[in-house]
Amino acid sequence: QVQLVESGGGLVQPGGSLRLSCAASGSILSINVMGWYRQAPGKERELVATITSGGGTNYADSVKGRFTISTVNAKKMVYLQMNSLKPEDTAVYYCNAKVLTVLYKNVEVWGQGTLVTVSS
Repeated sequence: QVQLVESGGGLVQPGGSLRLSCAASGSILSINVMGWYRQAPGKERELVATITSGGGTNYADSVKGRFTISTVNAKKMVYLQMNSLKPEDTAVYYCNAKVLTVLYKNVEVWGQGTLVTVSS
């Protein structure tokens, strides 16, 4: 029983900033990887950024230098700071996590998404 809940989406002008948050809850012993994915209308879901339990990060080329992923492990949360937003960043953003449950099973879970709209 694991859930991810995203928040922080909304409408922002080009060049503006938003910070997305994702909170994990449930029967979790540890989190191996957390990340953000996005899906624009009519397009496939794509990776935006990931962060491992060791602190290593990876970013899509399209967001490098503009987005920053971070975690607060004690609170089982992951954040995505988005700066210099562009209209092409408009998408539903999904939180993703690979966790070890209290039953010692590795599972992958997804949040239900939060909409980010970049428009003037």
